[in-house]
Amino acid sequence: MSDRLLVATRKGLFELRGGPGGLAVARRWFLGEPVTAVLRDPGDGAIYAALDLGHFGAKLHRSDDDGASWREVAVPSYVGLAGDPPPALSMIWILEAGPATSGGGGSLWAGTIPGGLFTSHDKGETWILRRGLWDDPMRAEWFGGGFDQPGVHSISFDPRDARKLAIGVSCGGAWLSDDGGERWRVSTDGIWAAYLPPEERENPATQDPHRIVRCAAAPDVLWTQHHNGVFRSVDAGATWREIAIAPSSFGFAVAVHPADPDTAWFAPAISDQQRYPCDGRFIITRTRDGGDSFESLAAGLPNHESYDLVYRHGLDVDETGARLAVGSTTGSLWLSDDGGDQWACVNANLPPIHAVRWI
Repeated sequence: MSDRLLVATRKGLFELRGGPGGLAVARRWFLGEPVTAVLRDPGDGAIYAALDLGHFGAKLHRSDDDGASWREVAVPSYVGLAGDPPPALSMIWILEAGPATSGGGGSLWAGTIPGGLFTSHDKGETWILRRGLWDDPMRAEWFGGGFDQPGVHSISFDPRDARKLAIGVSCGGAWLSDDGGERWRVSTDGIWAAYLPPEERENPATQDPHRIVRCAAAPDVLWTQHHNGVFRSVDAGATWREIAIAPSSFGFAVAVHPADPDTAWFAPAISDQQRYPCDGRFIITRTRDGGDSFESLAAGLPNHESYDLVYRHGLDVDETGARLAVGSTTGSLWLSDDGGDQWACVNANLPPIHAVRWI
């Protein structure tokens, strides 16, 4: 069971450590600075932190000694690309460790706003834009979902075949590649958008999957928390089935059990302008039968006058499938050691939380 958690917030990056009895803040980095994404590469142990420094732009830092020291590295760049105005990096939204290259080293992947997917084969020293996705004609229809521009927020590799991956774009749909990111196809069969006119609601290029995750033990099973619903695929994203959830199917975050593709967790809220928990009651919902039924998990969570929202990357499950962490926009962090049956508040006074990751 994991005993280390990285928490990226609006005012810094925090590491929490502890055993089954609870976690506590052990280290702090980049205090006062917004951290938009964090990753610990399981291959070499390097830790990456992406920062959004406003006027000074997006920055990326790497630690090769488990956080004892940090070094600024390059950020993905759109320099030289045509556009009116020319595209420019706004934010690094997601970082993921990719498969090994032919030379034996690992790769680093970054999803960005305005909708670019990048790969680095030298630990962030240089970056390559995946032009097959960027140059796809459908990208002209993408638009911002919560931000002024579209963004890549989910990157998921098939552990059986490192050349196969899925990504999520808000608002731009779900995309699949079978050749390591060279060529792409949009894949939203079965997904629909309530925010579009009826004749456009199945347009694949304007869907808003808030988050896409994959079951490690059953890689053909993907779950997505979409803007107006939850959808599940059992054929590696080729087709999707809508899942009905009470009290709401709106939300941003989803986590799937690493060994059980039928078990997934969500953080429901009221949709669109009213982005807060239903009835002001913060809960996590769980299915253990592939979406046929759901439980509302509330033991240990605030049960009234609670208006916490959970961002896309604010919910994570560890490699055992038992330990969960959820962080909210009001800076509260909860932990469960039993799959969500019971929760404990670890800290209610952190800055607004962007992402949590077990390491």
